[in-house]
Amino acid sequence: MKKTVIFIATGAYSGYSPFAPGTAGTLAAIPLYLLLSPLDPWLYGAIVLALLPISFWSAGEAEKVFGTKDSKQIVIDEILGYFVTMFMAPAGWVYVVAGFFLFRFFDILKPYPVKRFEELGGGVGVVMDDIMAGVYAAIVLQVLAYTGLLSFIGG
Repeated sequence: MKKTVIFIATGAYSGYSPFAPGTAGTLAAIPLYLLLSPLDPWLYGAIVLALLPISFWSAGEAEKVFGTKDSKQIVIDEILGYFVTMFMAPAGWVYVVAGFFLFRFFDILKPYPVKRFEELGGGVGVVMDDIMAGVYAAIVLQVLAYTGLLSFIGG
């Protein structure tokens, strides 16, 4: 069971990256997103919602394994946060890349009330702040798509 927890929580071990494990985890989310992106938005959303309890559980158990609250190796939260960012995003690499940078920006900055979600504690707290960062990033990405502000680089 411990190996399963570590595999899931570290995003197939991408969280062991010696440099910026959160960024590595978000990069690991991109091919997974590309597999899910052709799905109907309702099915995509249902899959993301179904992954939430798994991410809560694995992040909480991984905290116990690593003996650290919100260990850097835990990146399942970045993966789910990126999935939220990309919900109903237009097709195209410009949006995949923009979503990546927007998510990382909001995940690092943690504007109000994102940081407050960490206070939930355990796996829920680990994951929910990134879900909320993903919500902020998704809103900005949708505004950029709607206004055509990414069109100058191929969006």
